[in-house]
Parts: sequence; C-alpha cells; structure tokens
Amino acid sequence: MNISTDINTVPKFIRNTVANIHPDTATFLKHKVGDAWVEISYKQALEKIDAVSAWFLSIGVQKGDRLALIIENGPDYVYYDQALQQIGAVNTSIYPTLSEAEIEYILNDSGAKTLLVGNPFLLRKVAKVANNCPELIRIIPAFDDYEKNLGKAPLNAGVIGFKKLIEEGLTLVEQYTSAINIAREAILPSDLSCLIYTSGTTGTPKGVMLTHHNLCENVRVCLIQIPVIESSDLFLSFLPLSHVFERTATYHICLAAGCQIAFAQSLELLAKNMGEVRPTVMNCVPRLLERIHDKAIKGGTEAGGIKAKIFLWALKIGKQYREVNESGKKTGAILSYEYKLADKLVFSKIKEKTGGRLKFMISGGGALPKNIGEFFGDLGIKVLEGFGLTETSPVMSVTENDRQVYGTVGRIIPGIEVAIQNYETRQIHTIQTYESFNPEYESPEGEIIVRGHCVMKGYWNKPEETAAAIDSDGWFHTGDIGRYYKGNLQITDRLKNMLVNAYGKNIYPTPVENTYLKSPRIEGVFLVGDKREYVTAIIIPAKETLQETFNLKDEFFADQDVFIKDKEIVDWIGQDVRRLSNELAKFERIKNFKIKRNPFSMDEGEITPTMKAKRKVIEKKYADYIDEMYLTEVDAE
Repeated sequence: MNISTDINTVPKFIRNTVANIHPDTATFLKHKVGDAWVEISYKQALEKIDAVSAWFLSIGVQKGDRLALIIENGPDYVYYDQALQQIGAVNTSIYPTLSEAEIEYILNDSGAKTLLVGNPFLLRKVAKVANNCPELIRIIPAFDDYEKNLGKAPLNAGVIGFKKLIEEGLTLVEQYTSAINIAREAILPSDLSCLIYTSGTTGTPKGVMLTHHNLCENVRVCLIQIPVIESSDLFLSFLPLSHVFERTATYHICLAAGCQIAFAQSLELLAKNMGEVRPTVMNCVPRLLERIHDKAIKGGTEAGGIKAKIFLWALKIGKQYREVNESGKKTGAILSYEYKLADKLVFSKIKEKTGGRLKFMISGGGALPKNIGEFFGDLGIKVLEGFGLTETSPVMSVTENDRQVYGTVGRIIPGIEVAIQNYETRQIHTIQTYESFNPEYESPEGEIIVRGHCVMKGYWNKPEETAAAIDSDGWFHTGDIGRYYKGNLQITDRLKNMLVNAYGKNIYPTPVENTYLKSPRIEGVFLVGDKREYVTAIIIPAKETLQETFNLKDEFFADQDVFIKDKEIVDWIGQDVRRLSNELAKFERIKNFKIKRNPFSMDEGEITPTMKAKRKVIEKKYADYIDEMYLTEVDAE
C-alpha cells in the first residue's frame, strides 16, 4: 500500500483513512468488555478524540505541551493520543513497569501537564510522587471509583475521570471545532510528536524526541517494504504502546493503512484472544515465538509412538519444501503432495491455535534465533524480522515478504543510509541503502550507524548526549555491532554491555548492579539476562561481613567449589536482594542468583586491568552455572 508523502503528520493518518479508504462507519478498534468483543467505528472514535481535544484546549493546552500517559493498550490510549496529536501537543508515554522515582523523573524532565493513568495500582504509584511534579496540573484516571486510590494527602494537581472528561468534552466540541481544525493544520512535519524515554548507561532516562516526519516517513516506507499489508488486515496488539516498536509497527501502520486493531486483554490471555479475533498480522517479540515453538515440539513428540513419528516427518517435509521454495526452484509433484499432507496432519493444527488466518508476524525488540525463524517457515508461517532503536523511529531494516534470510534483520528501508564503521579507527567500511541492495553482498563487521529520515531530533534537554550520539556528519551511532550478509543487515554483538531480555526490554547492567551494591553484604554483582526471560546474577559477597556474620575461617574461601551453596548464606544475601529489588522496575529485578566464593580474577582473565568484567569470558566460563539459574526460578522479589 502506498501512502502519499502529503500524509506527513500523525493526525493526518486517520483523517486520510476515513476520506479515502473506509467509510467512518467501518470498524476501527476492537476490545473485550466482559465476555464480548466490542467494535468501535472510526466515527465513534473520532467523536471521542475531538471531545478530548476540545477539553484539552478548554484548560489551556497549547502546541508543544507535553501530555503524559501511563496506561495499558486499549481504546483510551488511542482517544487520548490522537486528541493531543491533532492539537500539536506531545505524547509522553511512560512504561507502566517503571518505578515511582522513574515516573517522577520523567514527569518533571518532560514538564508534562496532564497524565492519563490506566489502573488503580498505577494511580497509587502516581499519587505518591505527583506533588513532587509542579508542572502536572491534571491527573486523569481511566477507570471508575478512582478516589480511594488517591492516597490521604491532598494533591496539587486536579483529578478528573477520563469518562467524565469525555462527557464534558462532548459539550465543548462545537465551541472548539474551528480551533481544533486550525491547530491540526498548523502542525509541521518537523514538530515533535512524542517523547519516548529510554534509560542511559548512567541510569538517567533520556527523552527521545521523535517528530511527525520521523514517524510518518517510517510508516510510509515500511509499507513500501512490506506491500502485502492491506486495509482488510486485522492486527492483534499486545506489546506496549509505550514502546516505539508497537506504536509504529501496529498502531501507526493500522492508522495509515486502514487496518483494524484488536487489543489483547493480557499476555496471559493472548493465546485465547488469538483464537477469538483470528488476526491476520501480529507484531511480537522472540520469546513469544520461542514459547510457541517449545509448546509445539512438546505437544508433537511427548506422547511418542506414531504421533511423534508423523510430527517429525512433517517437520522434515516442511523444511525440504521451504528450502526448495527459498532457492527459487519449483517443488516437484511428490514433495508438493507430501507438504499438503503434512499441513493437513500437523501444520494446520498449530496454525489454528493462532486463529488460522495469520499472513505473517513481525518480530522485533530482540534477536530472533535462526532456528526459530526456520521452524515457523517450515510450518508455512512467515516471520519477518526488523531492526531499529527508539532513536530511529524505530525501523531501520525489515525482512522483505518475498526474500527470507534467516538470522538477519532484513533489507535497509527506503530513504536512509546504514553504514558499518570500524569502531576503533572510525573508518566506514560500507554505506548501504535500499537502492544499493545486492543479495550476494557481504561486508566486514563494525558498529552500525545510520543517517536519514528515521533519526531522532535529539534527546530532550540533553544537548551533550545528543552530540555524542549524532556526529557532525549526521550519523547516529547505534552502539550495535553488525555486518551485511546476503545483502541483509545482521546483528552480531553490542558495543556496550546492554542486555535485551526475551521480551525486548532494554536492561543496562551498571545502574541495576549499583542498586544491589547498596547492600553492605554485597561486594560485586554481575548481571545476566540477555535474551533470557528474567534477570539473574553472579554475586560476590562482602568477605569481611560474611566472615563476621557466620564466623567463617579462611579455609572456607579456599574451598574448590566455586559457588557457595549454604542455604543460610544464600537466604542472608537474598534478604537484601529482595529489599533492593523494590527500587527497580520489575523486568530489571534479579530473580535468581549464585554466590561466588571469591571475586573475579585478573589472573583468570575474568577482568581487565581497570577492573571491568569481561562479559563474554565470564558468561562462557560459567555457562553451566548460569543455565542452572534458569532451570529453577527463585523469585527474589
């Protein structure tokens, strides 16, 4: 689907869809209320969007004001976001999993004037810090009976329920229609659309400034790269809209292309919701695909006997069929017949659990293991993989629908340049574009840098950090290491030690480790969690404190067993781990740990002369012990 370059601000997406793709009576959103899926038309949505815009204008919201959200996916997110977008305000989305201190920092750093809050738990967190945020003038709970969750202390900010806000706004629409239209037309492509906060290595969140041009152009060229997206498609949304991946790859794509969005109830109910709404497209993270893979393998083989033999035979046939097709050759009559049989006996049953209508899934937020991508390809379920960062709006590359190279993140999108730079000499090895694509091309490895329409405007209130990230030639330095393989971008490493868990959450080890180092019982922390479901750690105890507490002699530390297994000591360390975990977001918290008897050693090659841990060396050396921590989860919360 081609989207005109004239559609260059976010509020133009939905207006263009209603004008040129669907009548306003067509279904736009779906969400579950009780036991039923409720459909919301474009007309119904636009009425509420305009009502919220009118209310914002009535309290003095102006172009450029930051309006914040801390809410789960759902229609209320859309009403609030589209309402602020069309009057030129700036969406400041806050992850619901963030700590109170991080919420307070983002509200103050952004100077947010209003805050939409999704549930009682989040409102209780907000109420504790709201009076420390002088710019915050309105708190807007998106649920009923919110008064009992406001705490005992009076709030400086006014509070109004979102339902009442919309009711009031509906009475104001006629008065403010002209002002809304004028404000929408006054938005420039270069104006800010959103601030998305991402943590830095110092632990201080940075507000990534993305413009309307950044977001609109990213959507436009992604639809060129994946032309099979159609206005009849139904996306199931479950990844957080506070993350730029879901916002662009589901929400904005659907706004632009006229696709429907169904909001999943929760991650726990995702499988049930897939069967109910039967999506045709879905964005996901690698961990979800790994879980589907693991469940399918277990279900197909654990019973043994003829059932397992049929299942394994089907996978073998699926692999042969896929490889022949991907080579550009025609499948013979026998293989085609065998594949149809394998699909009927095995693959169709797995596909039916996803709703049976999936055209493809888009995986992002982390690296998809090559074997998982191939497994889905064998089943006949296409998984496209993309790559990008918050700072790049986010898509830099994505797999083409008709050209799959497993283990890569696809072809560079139109309109940008992506280079590979030697991270020591700063020499650029190669610059690739959409036009220069060569399916045989391979390059040396280096840091991935990017220049073009996807690159952020900068970090909010942080000119020095902006200058460090975007050099004088306009190249944004991603900090990721990669190369080109068969013309596609391939991620091979990270320049820094950032961890990305299995759900696509970025975890910076230093601030997390520093939190646990507040304990007098802990001398060192080595965080583990890259591509894993949760964070674990190798902990170095404070030797003197440990000795004094448990009356230990020096012989204890000379024991050949690398790790301490004494339950009393493990529980003792665990007390402080649980206590300090409360200062962190849930996805950053240590869920299991091992206590190393002695510190990492320079003699053993585990640390550098400047006492920095060598991550690759340590993870390889203690791989078996690390794997053990993921066999039995110990909830350290």
